[in-house]
Amino acid sequence: MRSKSKRGYCVCKASLLCTLGRCLGIPSRIGFATVRNHLATRELLAFLGSDLFVFHGYTEFFLNGKWVKATPAFNKELCHRHHVAPLEFNGHEDSVFQAYNMEDQRFMEYVEEHGVYADIPLSTILTAWEATYGRERVQGWIHLFETQGHFKRKFETETVVTP
Repeated sequence: MRSKSKRGYCVCKASLLCTLGRCLGIPSRIGFATVRNHLATRELLAFLGSDLFVFHGYTEFFLNGKWVKATPAFNKELCHRHHVAPLEFNGHEDSVFQAYNMEDQRFMEYVEEHGVYADIPLSTILTAWEATYGRERVQGWIHLFETQGHFKRKFETETVVTP
């Protein structure tokens, strides 16, 4: 399904980036971790019911003889709102979420690594989401996506919660 909203969350973005790498002949795969978001919006925390982002997606490219992580999650506008420098990717070093923002506030905390995959492990992700967020909540997300095609959220207008 093509997203008419031209938006996506980290798993969608990591999948697209992985596909683009493969189209260019770069060995690419999808990696997953659970991260704790210390600077989320009040509305997002209510939507998730947690500050954990379970199965946060990132991409790994095989470059210069090693796997290098790239995190295609936040656009520069969202980074500015949260006072976090946009992630840079130089192809040599991992580009992962910063632990602190530019105001020295806790930003992202990597809680658990889930490994890397050739494709999106949908059933594994859904099982992990249900264990963390609850089956009813996850089924509600699926229903919203199937009926609307995307989530109608405007992160740029939501209230940032800081520690």
